[in-house]
Amino acid sequence: MQELRELARRLLTEKTVGVVIAYEEGPRGLRPVFVTNPAGADHLVFDHRAVQNLAAYLNPRRRHLAPLGKPAVVVKSCDARAVAGLIRETQLKRDDVVLIGVRCGGVARSADAQGPLSAETLADRCAGCAEREPHLADFVVGPAPARLESAARRAARAAELDAMTPAQRWEFWTAELGRCVRCHACREVCPMCYCERCLADKSQPQWIESSPHGRGNFAWQISRALHLAGRCVGCDQCERACPVGIPLGLITRKVAEVIERRFGHRPSDDPAVPAPIGSFRTDDAQEFIL
Repeated sequence: MQELRELARRLLTEKTVGVVIAYEEGPRGLRPVFVTNPAGADHLVFDHRAVQNLAAYLNPRRRHLAPLGKPAVVVKSCDARAVAGLIRETQLKRDDVVLIGVRCGGVARSADAQGPLSAETLADRCAGCAEREPHLADFVVGPAPARLESAARRAARAAELDAMTPAQRWEFWTAELGRCVRCHACREVCPMCYCERCLADKSQPQWIESSPHGRGNFAWQISRALHLAGRCVGCDQCERACPVGIPLGLITRKVAEVIERRFGHRPSDDPAVPAPIGSFRTDDAQEFIL
């Protein structure tokens, strides 16, 4: 971690940035930290417990961070895709942020994971991820990690759902979404949810019922998944933040699978790559219009 600490210290000392958003040891594993003093760089840490997507702090709704000055943010490959998405959608200017990329071999399922990373403790989102280095970063630190084969738990669960009848899937999701308490933690932690006023908060007219019951919960979660179609970067922060453990990653990954199959699109850390929604292609099938 010496390389990361020295870089953060230099950026702050030279006043290239006003704050470095990174990770430090906390009472329950790694946690985000905002370092504004060069001496604070000595406490920075990065390892497989860095589960949070720090790109969420670049979300334009978080204006309270603006007084700290220009930020430098530590990003993994999946985090860099979120930064690229914000730039692509004109929510962030590339020159307004310094990206410190870290080579990542995958993260654990929780920030307080014990012991070394293994196939069993690897986060579901890391399954099949071959991106080890954020290409959008201004600086890249850390050694090149070996690829770790995962247990592919999510793929197995998705295959089980695909094999179900529509009635069985309805029963499964009715039970899962019925546990939603409508805390909107999934929205608050998502780097791509940046609307000034969310559809779920509008009351005139009220598009989505606010009470935590089946009808309102289905409307909220389905609306959110469709709003993230072609935009979700697969960081799974929504599922990690859910207090009742709803497998939201199954929904977002299924939508991503459909988007890739229909439009050949996968989220990229290149802001110049257009998203399928918001761009026009003459070879779109459009069979749903007929």
